[in-house]
Amino acid sequence: MNRIWKPNVTVAALMEREGRFLLVEEETAEGLRFNQPAGHLDEGESLIEACTREALEETAHAFTPTALVGVYQWPRPQGDITYLRFAFAGEVGARDAARPLDTGILRAVWMTVEEIEACQDRHRSPLVLQCIRDYLAGRRYPLELIHHYG
Repeated sequence: MNRIWKPNVTVAALMEREGRFLLVEEETAEGLRFNQPAGHLDEGESLIEACTREALEETAHAFTPTALVGVYQWPRPQGDITYLRFAFAGEVGARDAARPLDTGILRAVWMTVEEIEACQDRHRSPLVLQCIRDYLAGRRYPLELIHHYG
């Protein structure tokens, strides 16, 4: 029987304030890693809804996507999974101090670009820094590029 290949669709929030980016430190099979607040698209959910939800679950901050920064296709070196990531820029809202972070997330931390570059060996994937570089290069595409039917 032939296996049907499908990429894993994910979303990521580029949450920036005054030159700092909000990353999460999370438990992975490879140890503790830094990532943008990110996660999988759930059934029936739009990409924008998924990004808003994941940002809140992983950082306890409200997030409203305002632009698409890029779409990234990344096959893991292990060859078992290919991720198709939609990364969004947006408005960062208030933090809900009473809200617990998602399981596996140790903390949400504001970091400068220099701090992020200095810990590349602890990034969840090369997409972490690439998304930030694209954001800093001014890449912003209108959300109208994305059509959700449902």
